[in-house]
Amino acid sequence: MAEFANPFSGNVERKLTKEELIQAIRIDIAAELEAMYLYDAHAMATDDPLVKEVLEDIRDEEKAHAGELLALMRYLDPKAAELLFDGHGEVREKMEDLKMDAQTIENATGPIGK
Repeated sequence: MAEFANPFSGNVERKLTKEELIQAIRIDIAAELEAMYLYDAHAMATDDPLVKEVLEDIRDEEKAHAGELLALMRYLDPKAAELLFDGHGEVREKMEDLKMDAQTIENATGPIGK
């Protein structure tokens, strides 16, 4: 997470190697996930409809950011992306074993063959 006490902690004085960039993006993904959790928790903790709506909107923007970062990971580290998508297949198999309907399975894991 960011070190707010040091305004320069996020600055990098040189270009990152590909491996360092992958690590940095993993940290960025973790930060987006944490932000989603915090905005969601704060939205659930209020009855003020305006505050709830704004926090939920911000949370959803963080979800889009996480998706963008995951796309970058897929681009930079295809092997890691392959492993992540293998997880989709494992969930699909479990859902099929539980005889869940096809639309629910596709919503959770994507179309067959993806």
